Amino acid sequence: MIRFEDVSVTYDGAAEPTVRGIDFEVPEGELVLLAGPSGVGKSTVLGAVSGLVPHFTGGTLRGRVTVAGRDTRTHKPRELADVVGTVGQDPISHFVTDTVEDELAYGMESLGIAPDVMRRRVEETLDLLGLADLRDRPIATLSGGQQQRVAIGSVLTPHPSVLVLDEPTSALDPAAAEEVLAVLQRLVHDLGTTVLMAEHRLERVIQYADQVVLLPGPGAAPTVGPPAEVMAVSPVYPPVVALGRLAGWTPLPLTVRDARRKAGLLKQELDNAPGEGRGELRDKPQTTRTRERSAQPTPTGEVRALSVLRGRIQALSHIDLTITPGETIALMGRNGAGKSTLLNTLVGLIKPSSGTVHLGEATPHRTAPKDLVRKVGLVPQEPRDLLYADTVAAECAAADQDAGASPGTCRALVTELLPGVTDDTHPRDLSEGQRLALALAVVLTARPPLLLLDEPTRGLDYAAKARLVAVLRALAAEGHAIVLATHDVELAAEIAHRVVLLADGEVIADGPTADVVVSSPSFAPQVTKILAPRQWLTVTQVRAALQETGR
Repeated sequence: MIRFEDVSVTYDGAAEPTVRGIDFEVPEGELVLLAGPSGVGKSTVLGAVSGLVPHFTGGTLRGRVTVAGRDTRTHKPRELADVVGTVGQDPISHFVTDTVEDELAYGMESLGIAPDVMRRRVEETLDLLGLADLRDRPIATLSGGQQQRVAIGSVLTPHPSVLVLDEPTSALDPAAAEEVLAVLQRLVHDLGTTVLMAEHRLERVIQYADQVVLLPGPGAAPTVGPPAEVMAVSPVYPPVVALGRLAGWTPLPLTVRDARRKAGLLKQELDNAPGEGRGELRDKPQTTRTRERSAQPTPTGEVRALSVLRGRIQALSHIDLTITPGETIALMGRNGAGKSTLLNTLVGLIKPSSGTVHLGEATPHRTAPKDLVRKVGLVPQEPRDLLYADTVAAECAAADQDAGASPGTCRALVTELLPGVTDDTHPRDLSEGQRLALALAVVLTARPPLLLLDEPTRGLDYAAKARLVAVLRALAAEGHAIVLATHDVELAAEIAHRVVLLADGEVIADGPTADVVVSSPSFAPQVTKILAPRQWLTVTQVRAALQETGR
């Protein structure tokens, strides 16, 4: 159905091809996963299937890509639209209508499908993706994850024979991601749809893949094969594979179920781990700031009886939250639960309908921005929303000026977080992870005691996520309080001291990470599910415990 024949793509002005030697085939009715570190060209490969590369992006494509017998060099995207449905990393940029139902119908209208067929397919897609309750909602009022589901639905309704998906679960909560992946599996198995997908969160998708295409980097040919074989040599792999590698399991398990069947001996070894190595979450670190104060430090932020009404929607209801120095809190919950609304209220972008929010003596929505940046900083779900200048140097200069910091403060942070990025680089030319790091440097220039991050690992590979975790741990050790809204259960397990679980705008759980996530089937990390009932959260914990036992 899809055939790459010795394909290379070189963008205008680039010294080297972004991808080279791409040669593989995606048979009809299979789900093939593109994997690899950030920046190796996965999005470029996907764009070559839909014709966006090179007809829209520019550059030179050498070799040949055919889809259902059509050569993408001679067929523009509109001439492939009846065969290929595409969802990119930023679905909101592709929306052309105002409401959910209209967006689901738009693609079919463009193809001239009969109205009665359109109506039936819209209803089927609303049910498939759990969107029926949102059918009349303006797209602009939806959460990022809800918008992601609408974007996926809009390409499903025309019934394309090929689906091309770039990070399709990146903005989805665990339950919604499972629903979407189940739908894709049904399309592949029951309808013979061909799916080519790139995804960094391999723990979600690896079990559904028929083949994995690993793109190792510039100049190297891809590795193609069954998932277990490719994961054995891949530089990127999910926690279940990391645990299998650590324990020496052969063949490597790809699912929690398979790993649990192999985990008996490992559980016995871990039961002999000394003292604190038995999976209990680390205590909250004693930062320099908290050691200098009493046992009850002054809160960085306090939220009392907070409610927020957005239009006719009760976004938050009676929220109580205390944030202390050196603490990392993960806000979790379904798409639309109110996580981003709470962050935006903490940073003063949304005025409470009732209740109070205090950051020290400051009330966010009543504080001037030039003063608020020294109290709290938000890295939004789309980091480019903070980036307006044409170069990294200009962004840093503006950040220094806004924060009243000495010249070079922001640039020093960028050098630490983004080694090798030059002053004249345009922010739009950075990868998702690099833009996140730049936005984080901009926010940290003012050294706010409270740092807020909205879906900070969206678009990050495992190595980039590990670097982010190291930076956030260092900030917490210095006394910064960190609140992050995330669907990434593995990130919460790695870094959070507390998890606050939201549902329909209300707090339904607030406690130590292990206590909250271990009891939640949706929000438990893979290691916890494999080694239950012990409260192991991460492969890092398991490795440390095995080292203590002398293994």
